[in-house]
Amino acid sequence: MEINQILAEELGLREEQVEKTVALMDEGNTIPFIARYRKEVTGSLDDVTLRKLEDRLTYLRKLDERREEISSAIENQGKLTEEISAALARATTLVELEDIYRPYKQKRRTRASVARERGLAPLAELIAAQADSYPRPIEEEAAQYIDEEKGVSTAADALAGASDILAEEISDNAEYRKMLREFAFEAGVLEAKLVEEEKENSKIYADYADYREEVRTVKGHRILALTRGEREECLKVSMTLDRDAALARLGSRVITNKKTPVLALLLAAIEDSYDRLIFPSLEREVRAELFDRASEGALKVFSDNLRNLLLAAPLHGKTVLGYDPGYRTGCKLAVVDKTGKVLDTAVIYPTKPREETEKSKKTVLRLIAAYGVDVVAIGNGTASRESEAFIADTLRDAPRPVAYTIVSEAGASVYSASPLGAEEFPDFDVTERSAVSIARRLQDPLAELVKIDPKAIGVGQYQHDMKQNRLTEALDGVVEDCVNSVGVDVNTASYSLLSHIAGINAAAAKSIVAYREAHGEFRSRAALLKVPKIGERAYQQCAGFLRVVGGDEILDNTGVHPESYPVAAALLREFSLTEEDVRQGGLGSLRALVMARGVGKLCRKLDCGEPTLLDIVSELEKPGRDIRDSAPAPVLRTDVLTLDDLEEGMLLRGTVRNVVDFGAFVDIGVHDDGLLHVSEMSDRFVKNPAEVVKVGDVIEVRIKGVDKKRGRISLTCKTPKNA
Repeated sequence: MEINQILAEELGLREEQVEKTVALMDEGNTIPFIARYRKEVTGSLDDVTLRKLEDRLTYLRKLDERREEISSAIENQGKLTEEISAALARATTLVELEDIYRPYKQKRRTRASVARERGLAPLAELIAAQADSYPRPIEEEAAQYIDEEKGVSTAADALAGASDILAEEISDNAEYRKMLREFAFEAGVLEAKLVEEEKENSKIYADYADYREEVRTVKGHRILALTRGEREECLKVSMTLDRDAALARLGSRVITNKKTPVLALLLAAIEDSYDRLIFPSLEREVRAELFDRASEGALKVFSDNLRNLLLAAPLHGKTVLGYDPGYRTGCKLAVVDKTGKVLDTAVIYPTKPREETEKSKKTVLRLIAAYGVDVVAIGNGTASRESEAFIADTLRDAPRPVAYTIVSEAGASVYSASPLGAEEFPDFDVTERSAVSIARRLQDPLAELVKIDPKAIGVGQYQHDMKQNRLTEALDGVVEDCVNSVGVDVNTASYSLLSHIAGINAAAAKSIVAYREAHGEFRSRAALLKVPKIGERAYQQCAGFLRVVGGDEILDNTGVHPESYPVAAALLREFSLTEEDVRQGGLGSLRALVMARGVGKLCRKLDCGEPTLLDIVSELEKPGRDIRDSAPAPVLRTDVLTLDDLEEGMLLRGTVRNVVDFGAFVDIGVHDDGLLHVSEMSDRFVKNPAEVVKVGDVIEVRIKGVDKKRGRISLTCKTPKNA
């Protein structure tokens, strides 16, 4: 089956649709550009589907490359048959291909290769033939192979060598291995034991002290936990499989004549092959496959969480006081104005060991009064709980209404110590940069979080246990999709933000910023063509995602691509409208006018596709719109809650901070996030937490239980029984 056919079948698409989309990718078009501006060609495939298609396309092409390599290697040995070629053509995974290649692969010296060197292959072939009878007993036949010089001293030595050859041939049989691999996934059992109960990290793995679960039911997050525990030498993990059942299955394939006089030798060779060669390899393969599946599952969770975090609603038009809590080194403050510019910084010591509460309070109130602070953004790290209590008390005396919110500071320290952080704020120390980052990520999460390695943002599970190249590739794709779906102001965006725009790499992004600093603000998108490193191709890919606010051309502040400006202008003329009408605040009634005239009729007249026309209408209705404005706004608080304030049954509003396989962690305004287990998410059965909640959602939860000793809060969304 051709690659495009396979992709169409797996993704539920038309083959022609796949063929055209693959052609766009092969031409060098970026995923965001294809998703947004080539909808007529792809059938309106979104960026998530396009990424899946691209990933699978890459895998299948590598599979074909490996298929050709193996075919050539076997042919060079003069052993390529029609049967092998057909088996290679049928293989759908790299594992299957390697199974076929296994007998022809150059091996290190083995017991079987030694036996072949001793001339025992004909004896092995004789036994493998499974004849009804032999001219003489097999022991006498084996005696003909005695050769002291070759190391075959007795008939028993000859039979042992022949059995080694048989065992290896059985192990190398692709059909047998595939059958046993499927059996292992169906009936295998994973087991784990604690290596040393007193070992430092062993308590973390207490749940796996005596663990046993069927391979077919084990969840991905448990696979990743077991793998980590084994790597840290806290757990001993193994797979077991019913040996008798496996041998029976293998025997039924190998034995073709149960009446043959060499049956006992064959059965012994089968057992040796399974115990010494097949099962150890099978265990590694199954566990590797389980790990890969678990990693892909965790990767999807991480990607979804990251996407929702990056697309969280920005807090527009607010002056923010960023607050990075700490103990010994104090709490760092940074006032950031509505545009993200740093106005002032300070250090206070309201927590232990100095506890300069009154002095710290005066500093905070002075900053609020001097700069008109609207919101205090408190990082959720060390000393966060004490800092929240301090701020809540201080705000009661503020000269103006001020709220506060808790902001995840995951990754803030990574940014602060990075070359980018040093470049942005060369005169600030790392903690001052953290305070700025905390404030800015409340104002515009996307613009600030793109400066941080996605793996450090802290919305995944077991991300450090996954294949890092695959993780980086996938998360970079999520960041790229998010940045391009929102668009960026070319006159204010940092080069780190610009570098995620389709068609623009880091060098081109720095070139844009340098040109802007040298020549002033861009007045149009077209002016980008004057920037070094931005050629026609790069411009085509990036132009639609860059915004020029207040420029010469109103369409430059929309998602309409320059290639569609003639269509947009013709559409406006159809209804006697002008670009000035758009500039005055948008055309809220345009969609109704288009529908009344007839979408198909207009598309034919304007010579454009329906998706393009409707996208243009959306942009003209609300020029400069931010898709994130529809996301839940941050929860702003004025008073503090502690564990002691929580009571079972209490109803609270909280923000979903992380979604994992087994539930979600929700910030309800207490230092520790509460766990909303998947079983407590709804009155109905919920299989996947992502079906119900996503990162950034503001939801109502009820306190199910509080473990003050362990600092754990259990939440529920279920209807109370007495309701």
